Amino acid sequence: MAVISLLVADDHLLLRDTLVALLSARGGFALTTAGTLDESLAAIRSHGRFDVILLDYVMPGMNGLTGVAEVVAANAGGAVVVMSGNVARSTVDLALQVGARGFVPKTLSPLQLAEALARVAEGGVWLPPDYDRDAAAVVLPGLTPQETRVLRYLCEGLSNKEIAREMDLTEITIKTHMRSVCVKLGAKNRTQAALIGAVRLAENDAAG
Repeated sequence: MAVISLLVADDHLLLRDTLVALLSARGGFALTTAGTLDESLAAIRSHGRFDVILLDYVMPGMNGLTGVAEVVAANAGGAVVVMSGNVARSTVDLALQVGARGFVPKTLSPLQLAEALARVAEGGVWLPPDYDRDAAAVVLPGLTPQETRVLRYLCEGLSNKEIAREMDLTEITIKTHMRSVCVKLGAKNRTQAALIGAVRLAENDAAG
């Protein structure tokens, strides 16, 4: 199998290093890294076209779809796969419209990620596993879609600041959602909300 030239562009150092380590261990990838949009564009100029660029949707300089389109144009002839905590169908559709060839959630397993990158490198398209799922099926009863996502991130151990980054919202907005989640779940604090939420989410996912 031909080696895939891959640029991993993400400003979250721990996540980026983890991805690089996992993909290096799997083999088949020639890896380059970047932490901002400017660094990504500079890497393309220096290296030339990458087979695939794994691009964080919210890293510094991106400005959402504007940054995606800029990287797609700079890496003409190669593929761009967007990576984000937000896998709402509307976001995926917009990313594809500006030229992305895939959209992966940050919760994707290393095996699935490697398979997704290989498929895109071969000319295919990769979409999230739940891309075609009815959004209502993943919303907890009594919570809004946004509140359900906040709760999922809380159960994963993310802080308000980290959740805000993943959802591309302000920390103040996340705090508002968090207060609402606590009230609706009857939780006294974040820790209790996470405990209650973990049970509710597991039950909901099993039913779905």
